Amino acid sequence: MNLSLLSVIARRWMPDGFLILALSCSPQAIAEGTAISTPLEENLEHPSSSQINEKNNLTLRDVVQLMLQNNPELASFSKEVHALEGIKIQAAKYRNPELAVESEDINANNHPNTRAAQFTTIRFSQLIELGGKRSARINAASIGQELADKNYESKRLELIARVANVFTNVLAGQEQLKLAEESMQLAQKVVNSATKRVESGKAPPIEETKSKVALSTTGIKLEQVRRELVAARKELSLLWGNPSPQFRKVLGNLESSVEIPSFEALEQRIHENPIILHSIKNIEQHKALLEIERLRRIPDVTIGAGVRRYTQADETTAIVNVSIPIPLFDLNQGNMQAANQRMGKAIDEQAATDLRLRSELTRTYESLLAAQNEIKILHDEILPGARSSFDIVNKGYELGRFSFLEMLDAQRTLFQNQILYIRALSNYHHLINEIERLIASPIDRVEGQLISIGSNKDHGGVNHE
Repeated sequence: MNLSLLSVIARRWMPDGFLILALSCSPQAIAEGTAISTPLEENLEHPSSSQINEKNNLTLRDVVQLMLQNNPELASFSKEVHALEGIKIQAAKYRNPELAVESEDINANNHPNTRAAQFTTIRFSQLIELGGKRSARINAASIGQELADKNYESKRLELIARVANVFTNVLAGQEQLKLAEESMQLAQKVVNSATKRVESGKAPPIEETKSKVALSTTGIKLEQVRRELVAARKELSLLWGNPSPQFRKVLGNLESSVEIPSFEALEQRIHENPIILHSIKNIEQHKALLEIERLRRIPDVTIGAGVRRYTQADETTAIVNVSIPIPLFDLNQGNMQAANQRMGKAIDEQAATDLRLRSELTRTYESLLAAQNEIKILHDEILPGARSSFDIVNKGYELGRFSFLEMLDAQRTLFQNQILYIRALSNYHHLINEIERLIASPIDRVEGQLISIGSNKDHGGVNHE
């Protein structure tokens, strides 16, 4: 099944459809580092990782592709898929025939008077599995390989969601750094203004001291934001195995959003998650293993044929033998019981997995609605008010109508709400990523369409190139 995760972010931050390609790419293609392409997207160019220059600005498309082709954790899962291909091949093999050579009374020629007859027997024997054991074994191995495929899809889904979240953190960190730098410049202007007012006798010297303290505090916040951005950049590059980030920055629009579908519509898609599909397939595998144990109660037949050569009589005769175990004591009861209990365990695990994912979806959905409401209030009410208040107080301070503390409080309020807005946007995208991971499909294809929260041109929000 072709999965398509996070296309909402794909539409906002990279060409539509790339993540669909990434998720529909085979494990072998990922392991071998081949280009990702499908007939549906043949008109789009998808450069290989060798064509992506880490020193350039990176989109989410670039980051996801780097991760898919270089993440060692994902590569280990693909190797397990190939390993189980070998198990499936081995399960289809027939038992090897056996060759036996027997020679009796080999010292008869040394005793002419003995009645013992020297003879040699050459016998071939073949075990014949009855009851469909080979077919059941092949079926169990095939389901095991499908389980490995689901494990691979689950890990790929998890890693792409992780990449999108860390990408969001870097993008938000870049915006916070811009705000911190702007706040630092503004604090320096306040120091300059306070110094002029003190020198002209319009303000007491303590006002200049307070402005310098505020500048130092802003500098500490700026350094903290820089450190957080450095950590986020390293975390992002480590996802494709590079401990030293080479890219300049990431590109994206943090303010883009989607119309949130109804909870019922999302809940219906929960069964598309490969974790659910894995748990269902796990039940099938245990049923197949139970069938193997049931068939083992049927005894197999060993058929043999050969020739026996009597040396003294100079005669050769054919021999045939058939052997079959008698199911008197061992009816494979213990293995049957174990397999039956494990199948019941798999059924319980599937129900628990379904319940856990539904619970996570419920919690995430409610958090997403709250985050959407928070963003709306910040964008429509709080930020415009904070911006307007700061502009008025700042001009009034220059004219001596407001005190330094009033101006500083207005500046701090604006900065804090701008940071809060960025964090709310970041949290919103994290929640979108989590829902799309849970339903294993793009949220805007359930219901709704891409929309925009707004622009900072009017209200002091965040806008991205």
